[in-house]
Amino acid sequence: MKISDFILKEKTRGDCYRFLSACFYQPQKELFLQEKLFENLTAALKEICPDAVISSDRMKSAVLNCSDEELSVEYARLFMGPFELVAPPYGSVYLDGARQVMGDSTVETMKMYEAAGLSMDNEFKELPDHITVELEFMNFLIYKEIEAIEKSDFSTALDFIKTQELFLDKFLKRWVKLFCDKIKEGTDNEFYTSLADCVSIFIGNARPGDDIPEELSAKAVQR
Repeated sequence: MKISDFILKEKTRGDCYRFLSACFYQPQKELFLQEKLFENLTAALKEICPDAVISSDRMKSAVLNCSDEELSVEYARLFMGPFELVAPPYGSVYLDGARQVMGDSTVETMKMYEAAGLSMDNEFKELPDHITVELEFMNFLIYKEIEAIEKSDFSTALDFIKTQELFLDKFLKRWVKLFCDKIKEGTDNEFYTSLADCVSIFIGNARPGDDIPEELSAKAVQR
């Protein structure tokens, strides 16, 4: 694979994370449809993770058949409470035991954000290990990887790929399936069950180190 083709593929892979993250924000049916979120997600998944495409197609069909109120009520019940969360969207709940938030794993995610040059916005109201934040972080790492490649800084690009692998193995791959299982156990809403399937399949198949062009690796070694 040529480096130029690899860059295009990486941009598409980053889009998958970005689109999936958007699906976990407070649902706005009209905005979802106006921005063609599900069409764009499906197109990206066809290139990166074809096994997840059927789930993204079902998400669009489900949204068309749901009212804004139905989506909002189910979103709140699953992810916000007000009493007990059906499917807590925080990594620490699954990684640190005792269904606690802001545990040791949360601190570790923050350290990885800081090491990558990020800091939490004071106005951001969610916890650092919320599903949307971790998916967006993967998109950010891919963006930085591409930026480094385009500057011919190949060793830095490989470092960002290694950080993606580490973050997946240490965090996302360890808790996302458990989280998605909670969603499917806790609702019969087709949009959220399909979203759970889509994310679980995509993260389960995520391998950022695959398909790295030999030319890129060779140039990184030369430098």
